[in-house]
Amino acid sequence: MGRRILNDALRSMVNAERRGKSMVELKPISTVMSSFLQIMKHHGYIKDFQVYDPHRVGRISVELQGRINDCKALMHRKDLKARDIEAYRLQTLPTHQWGYVVITTPDGILDHEEAIRKNVGGQVLGYFH
Repeated sequence: MGRRILNDALRSMVNAERRGKSMVELKPISTVMSSFLQIMKHHGYIKDFQVYDPHRVGRISVELQGRINDCKALMHRKDLKARDIEAYRLQTLPTHQWGYVVITTPDGILDHEEAIRKNVGGQVLGYFH
């Protein structure tokens, strides 16, 4: 999956939140994007999302909650070892209290807390706060 597709989807969510919209449609879609949204839903940054027609071009309908300040996908490849995740989080996120870095690992797509708990490293997909 192209990281540009993920970044465009995340930026359209941020723009819709800033305009006060309660719902946004994302096209095209991918399994990585739905995994990223699942992590956002788990942490309460979005209410819910629905995937329509995943085998073709498809679309994802996302119910926004008003909690997203910023979310981005990294366009470049950034590899992280398990011991370097916390330092990267402190460097990337603007505050220590909230926000998550999403990492693709051999165990699947995880947020930084789960990756530290499982002691696995991987590539950074993006972050949200």
